[in-house]
Amino acid sequence: MTTTFLGFPIQTAIVFVVLLVGALFIDLFSHRKDSVISLKSAALWSVFWIAVSMLFAAYLFYDFGSEVGSLFLTGYALEKVLSVDNLFVMMAIFSWFSIPSKYWHRILYWGIIGAIIFRGIFVVIGTGLLSLGSYVELAFALVVGWTAVMMLKSNDNEEEIEDYSQHLAYRLVKRFFPVWPKIYGHNFFINRQHVDEELTKPENKDLVVNRTAKSAIYATPLFLCLAVIEISDVMFAFDSVPAVIAVSREPLIIYSAMMFAILGLRSLYFVLEALKRFLVHLEKSVVVILFFIAFKLFLNASEHLWHHGYSISATASLIIILVVLAIGIIASFLFPSKQEDENK
Repeated sequence: MTTTFLGFPIQTAIVFVVLLVGALFIDLFSHRKDSVISLKSAALWSVFWIAVSMLFAAYLFYDFGSEVGSLFLTGYALEKVLSVDNLFVMMAIFSWFSIPSKYWHRILYWGIIGAIIFRGIFVVIGTGLLSLGSYVELAFALVVGWTAVMMLKSNDNEEEIEDYSQHLAYRLVKRFFPVWPKIYGHNFFINRQHVDEELTKPENKDLVVNRTAKSAIYATPLFLCLAVIEISDVMFAFDSVPAVIAVSREPLIIYSAMMFAILGLRSLYFVLEALKRFLVHLEKSVVVILFFIAFKLFLNASEHLWHHGYSISATASLIIILVVLAIGIIASFLFPSKQEDENK
């Protein structure tokens, strides 16, 4: 059976690509209109994306056995859990830019397209670096562990709100495009003709706009928001890719697990947005999981270096991740925040 450079038969890569592209088209067609996504709709779509992921998992179990299937499920669960913190950051970005909720899905959709591209690049680079030796795995363990420490520190300073006007992506967009400061439908850009028309309206008479810019295209707040989300996701990938690589060194397993987890993030975002005030201990679970993954990476690297014989299987990793996540969710409902108690 012919295999690809991903280490699996060509038919496996085809099944993955067909499911991935098909899912993207279904999502684009189903959410082509600008509208607010209800909690019920988001929950149903989340279930749908999980079902699609489990379909691919079942295919792996059937064709390659329980070990490969467990590796995929572990990577999928890990990426899903680690994405929770990224979704909380997106909530803060939407809030800062005052983006109406009916446009969230459009921005998230294009954000996911970017994530698909950048994750592929990072997976190729990450798996390639691992071939250089076990010391690279030790470096990955330090990266994941450092991420966990920084998350602990950020939890202690929750009142600090980031000024996204100083964000790298925000400044880069302003360097290449003049900015139209108001939302213009669902458009990421507006041309100079429309800018001139808008400036004739009484409600826009006080707007300060660079009308001498060389570019005839103006970026809107939606594009600024998208750019900030894309760069934030790239930074997040520096943490999540090494963590998922701890599960498997097979590029197809890593990439497919990430992609199926990411596909459901848009729907999961709306579920978390509705439930975020209840899931107060969820981030603590993410921190614990990151420390666990850092330990697993260290254990793998030290086994290759010193042959101590200790390791954590894919099935055990999956169980630990799911148990820690469940504890965080249950604790959130058993021990709500003081603010939530006062609201009751």
